Amino acid sequence: MKTIFAALLVALLFGSSLSSAQEVPQTQLQRTTLSVGIHRIDSQVAATAEQREIGLMHRKEMPQHEGMLFIFENPSRLCFWMKNTLIPLTAAFIADDGTIVNLENMKPQTLDSHCSAKPVRYVLEMNQGWFAKKGVKPGSKVIGRPFSP
Repeated sequence: MKTIFAALLVALLFGSSLSSAQEVPQTQLQRTTLSVGIHRIDSQVAATAEQREIGLMHRKEMPQHEGMLFIFENPSRLCFWMKNTLIPLTAAFIADDGTIVNLENMKPQTLDSHCSAKPVRYVLEMNQGWFAKKGVKPGSKVIGRPFSP
């Protein structure tokens, strides 16, 4: 009986430490500088499956000039949701040449799907309102790595 109790206690402690670790925002990702017109963006890059899965979850704030660029291996019709994401965001779905295909405003802590209008490999998430304030719309070009000219 003591062995079962000890095993359960270890499992509970280990499980809660994993849960806590997963609730820590990822802020130390590789960065790239992007621009749209005269507007500069300091963007973290989520390039692995794990980085993309965590994304901007658990953040309480993000500076206005920062964002997160999600990079996928192949173009597809991508859909994003806001589970465990605390700040309102706008997702820009971006073609290989940097052209913004469509923009989607996303509410915090929802499971609503926000999808690209056509297959893309890139999604740039910014604070909600950033694109509108800067006059950035579908058809605008994002410049910088990894977009091809």
